[in-house]
Amino acid sequence: MTATLPVDVQQVFERFLTTELTTVDGRGQPITWPVTPFYHPGAECIALTTPVGFPKKAHDAARNPKVALLFSDPTGSGLERAPMVLVQGVATVDDGDLDANRERYIRDAADKQGMRAAAPPKSVQRRFGWYFTRIYMHVRPERVYVWPDGDPARDPELLDSHMEEVRSGHDEEPDVRHAEPAGGGGSWDARIAELGKAYDTAVLSLVAPDGFPFSVRVPVSADRRSKLVLIDADAVGAPLEPGLACITAHDHEPSLEWRRNFHVRGDLVERGGRWALVPHRLVGGFELPPGGALTRTIGNFGKIRRFRRTARRELSRRNA
Repeated sequence: MTATLPVDVQQVFERFLTTELTTVDGRGQPITWPVTPFYHPGAECIALTTPVGFPKKAHDAARNPKVALLFSDPTGSGLERAPMVLVQGVATVDDGDLDANRERYIRDAADKQGMRAAAPPKSVQRRFGWYFTRIYMHVRPERVYVWPDGDPARDPELLDSHMEEVRSGHDEEPDVRHAEPAGGGGSWDARIAELGKAYDTAVLSLVAPDGFPFSVRVPVSADRRSKLVLIDADAVGAPLEPGLACITAHDHEPSLEWRRNFHVRGDLVERGGRWALVPHRLVGGFELPPGGALTRTIGNFGKIRRFRRTARRELSRRNA
């Protein structure tokens, strides 16, 4: 249960429109995407969803249920001076009844404070079934970190064994094999150059020695000449060590009318006394950028075709 967590932490879970979900794939690569959390004060778990058209988050969580949720972007929450909160927890994947999940998602989105999500007509739900048909993930907090005022340079408060729903510290978890850096030089993409310009902060994610992902929002900048993404602040409390990492940038309108996101996977390395990411792959998410429906349709045409094919495979596999 989360009922004994401080009220301001429960408000963050309930009011934030996005949380940065980190799963770990079979290579040990942390992968972070913004998702919408659904939470009621005192609930046992924080609920998340992913469309059946892009189910990788759920597949990774089913294979490795150790996940992390970082609440670091208060846009649209109505909360002033909200803390940054990291939840390390265990995910349960709920995909037994996708029709029921679709109905639940429509209700949850309509009830989510701050979202403009009137229930779409049934015809729209069927046409865009790859999006509205959802896989749920329920994350039970195991450990909770709180950075007052969202400042990564301050020591985070660890909510420990005095809270019935979190553990007392990393020393209770045995160390697991840590994925070493992949090596090689960095690659570049025009969107990486947005780090430090359009996005002055981003979410850095890695895998801690105990196997749980660890995420923190930090100031970043991109150095095209060296092909590095530079971490421009000390992330106090983060278990930084060389290995696979992910840097995620996203933003959204206060009611989620538009949203943009991408992430960069690569190697976390130490260069000249500071931490940096050697970028190996940029991945763009499903975005609804500012602009009209035509702009969004053109921008997402290829992705939607791919999502529809994936959804058909997922549904065929379940019906087999």
